[in-house]
Amino acid sequence: MRAALWPRMGFRRSLRYLKLRLVRLSASPYSVAAGVAIGVAVAWTPFLGVHIIIAMVLGFILRANLVAAALGTTFANPLTFPLIWASTWELGHFILGRGDRSASPHVDFVSLFSHMNFLQLWRPVLEPMTVGAVIPAVLSAIIAYVSVYAIIRSFRAQKHHMLAQHVANRKSALGMTE
Repeated sequence: MRAALWPRMGFRRSLRYLKLRLVRLSASPYSVAAGVAIGVAVAWTPFLGVHIIIAMVLGFILRANLVAAALGTTFANPLTFPLIWASTWELGHFILGRGDRSASPHVDFVSLFSHMNFLQLWRPVLEPMTVGAVIPAVLSAIIAYVSVYAIIRSFRAQKHHMLAQHVANRKSALGMTE
C-alpha cells in the first residue's frame, strides 16, 4: 500500500527522468522552456481531460516545443489536484468577491456533475476556478520557464565543453596540433 502512494525511491527518479526527457529534446532552450511553462500554466485550469490539447494549441501558437508542453501538463496529477483545486477555488471566489460564506449559496456538486451541462457548471464551479487559476498559473509558468531554460542551457554548455575536451584529447593522442 505504501509503495502505491509513495514509491520506494521517492519521486526523485520520476523527476530525474522528466529532466532527462527535457534536456534531450532537440529544440532550442526557449522552445523547450516555453513548452514546459505553457504545460504547467494549463495544468492549473479546471478543464480536465483537455489539458494536453490546450497546451498543444498554445504551444503551436507560441512556437514552443509540443512534447515539452505535454510533459508540462503532468504538473497536474493526483498528488497535486487537491492543492490546485482548493487553491484555485478559494482564490477565484476571493477575486470574484464571492468570499463571504453566508452570501454564497451551497453548491450541489452531485446534481451539477450528474447532468454535465457546461453552462450549468460554468458559474458555480468553472468560473471561480478559471479566474483563480490565472495568478498561480502565471507565477508557476515564470518559475518553470526560468528553471527549465537554465537547466537546458547548463546541460548543453556542459555537453559542448565535454565534446570539445574529447576532441582536444583525441587530437593530442593522435599527435595532431592546430
